[in-house]
Amino acid sequence: MIELRELSKQHGTRAPAVEGVNLRVARGEFLVLAGPSGCGKTTTLAMINRLIEPSHGCVLIDGVDVRQSDPVTLRRQIGFVFQDIGLFPNMTVAENAGIVLRLLGRGAAETAARVDELLALVRLFARELRDVFPAALSGGQRQRVGVARALAASPHIMLMDEPFGAIDPLTRDELASDYRQIHDRLGLTTILVTHDMTEAILLADRIALMRRGRLVQVGTPRELLSDPADDFVRAMVESPRRRALALASAMPSGAPA
Repeated sequence: MIELRELSKQHGTRAPAVEGVNLRVARGEFLVLAGPSGCGKTTTLAMINRLIEPSHGCVLIDGVDVRQSDPVTLRRQIGFVFQDIGLFPNMTVAENAGIVLRLLGRGAAETAARVDELLALVRLFARELRDVFPAALSGGQRQRVGVARALAASPHIMLMDEPFGAIDPLTRDELASDYRQIHDRLGLTTILVTHDMTEAILLADRIALMRRGRLVQVGTPRELLSDPADDFVRAMVESPRRRALALASAMPSGAPA
């Protein structure tokens, strides 16, 4: 469904931010773009919906080059969730969740009904939350509104850039699990960017691991764990295990594991 062909991004005379990325994402797949900070994963994600234009190569969706689409129209057809959420502070929860529908010219009654459906989908059930402003919400609640907004126009594709990175660990795990269920329930195609390998391993159908602008290895979590392509991949996929061992060694003697 999504294909990246020799996708590259060069900023001036600096080393390429992304170089020669070739990747296919199947319809209904949950793919995680993972790697250390600055490896090019966010730039790669942003080229899919033309927030950033490539220096070379192309992105195809269902066989059609995205450069043939108007950028604004393209972005309204693809859900995008940011780490910083980006809710409009002067709009209520309902207004934020329904803004894409209003931009698409949907009527007030249709928009209100869809917003109720979306808020239930992301587990914001309290009806009084519809009319509050983002400042009154917790970080997890704000991110749920962000997911609802991204899903408003019923996109088939969701792009997510570190969507749970700024949330406390317990809420983060809950949100990630909830979103994976939404992905499966709606038959979405999701590309999620993260530097957290635990998150990648737990959520992904496949992981595309990047380093210095290039793809290093693409495979299922099991494939990367059992057959890492090199020492970099091995270090990345073993990081959750190292963290668990470090935590275990830091626990007081006799404490429950």
